[in-house]
Amino acid sequence: MVDIDDLKANFLDTEFDRKDFVLNPDKMVTAATTSGETRAQYIDPDHPDFQATPAFLCSLASGQHLPIDFPSLGGIPMDGGKAVECFAPVRAGIPLTGRTHLHDIYDKKGRSGRMIFIVVRLELFDDSDVHLATTDSRMVIREK
Repeated sequence: MVDIDDLKANFLDTEFDRKDFVLNPDKMVTAATTSGETRAQYIDPDHPDFQATPAFLCSLASGQHLPIDFPSLGGIPMDGGKAVECFAPVRAGIPLTGRTHLHDIYDKKGRSGRMIFIVVRLELFDDSDVHLATTDSRMVIREK
């Protein structure tokens, strides 16, 4: 059985990946309109407040899903959902840096057994090191 406290002690809050991004305005518009967005600041690149939708930010990912030395937990991994918190508009064409770390690890017991939840946090910064947004991706692993 996996020791959750041991995983937390060894892996939480340590950056394990960094990736640079520059958002493409056409892709931002496509994602926004496909999801039914109608507000001009998300679908019109000429709008003075043009920015990425929170849903678009969820599509950004680092090169690694887990730290290189994270142990195999076995079981069946599943997507456990996403969450986004925006602190400032994320604009097209500017250099961004995504810094990734494990934010939380916890377990729950269900009818099918124990499930382990891993929250991978990607924090987006601009080239002035201003923290623009945070995306959390939850991975759920049903223990065998």
